[in-house]
Amino acid sequence: MTLSIGQVAKLAGITVRTLHHYDEIALLTPSRRTTAGYRRYTDNDLLRLQQILLYRELGFPLEEITDILDHPHSDELTHLHRQHELLTRKAQRLHQVITNVERAIHAHTQRITLTPQERFDIFGDFHPDNHQAEVQRRWGHTDTYAESRRRVATYTKTDWLRLTAEAAAIDDDLLAAHESGRAPDSPDVMDLAERHRAHITRWFYDCTPELHRHLGDLYATDPRFTATYDDRAPGLAAYYRSAIHANARRR
Repeated sequence: MTLSIGQVAKLAGITVRTLHHYDEIALLTPSRRTTAGYRRYTDNDLLRLQQILLYRELGFPLEEITDILDHPHSDELTHLHRQHELLTRKAQRLHQVITNVERAIHAHTQRITLTPQERFDIFGDFHPDNHQAEVQRRWGHTDTYAESRRRVATYTKTDWLRLTAEAAAIDDDLLAAHESGRAPDSPDVMDLAERHRAHITRWFYDCTPELHRHLGDLYATDPRFTATYDDRAPGLAAYYRSAIHANARRR
């Protein structure tokens, strides 16, 4: 079975003109022709075309591809092994480029103006941009989100260190209250919830008691947020929600 030049062009996703050129430079000469002189391509021709296109994908010039394919000791398996190695290297390079571009996108979206080392110094293994898509989906259309982005864009490394230190102190005090068995609606635990609300207002946006209550619900119902607290102590997220709700009622 043979194929016409048009069929081969469609199959390979290239133009008829390209196949004409390959024939003219003796890179790919069809094995058969009709009595009228029309080109007909065999299975072996298609295999050679596959090799040509793979080497082109790797950036080899046509002249070099001709030399490679016409080497007396070359065979299909040798070419495939070589192409696999070269494509793997190219994929690794592309993966690094993609990673760098994604980091640039996250940095632009998150608006955290820090160097990679500064981000690591502050956040360690936690990546705040991992939650960015979810945050933007939930609140991206709100004035609260816009205000938070505006403030965050101005923060220096010193600001972030102060911010995270305050948040860590609140979380540590919350854990201590939970472990001591104090009720979430006791005055001192509600005061911890109020500290958290004031922390958000100071650093991100005006967190009203009603909005704070919704955040408390999120901490206890969204598995990603719940894990942040329950990894420290089982039930801590639900405890926190109860304290936030109690504080909202008090206020």
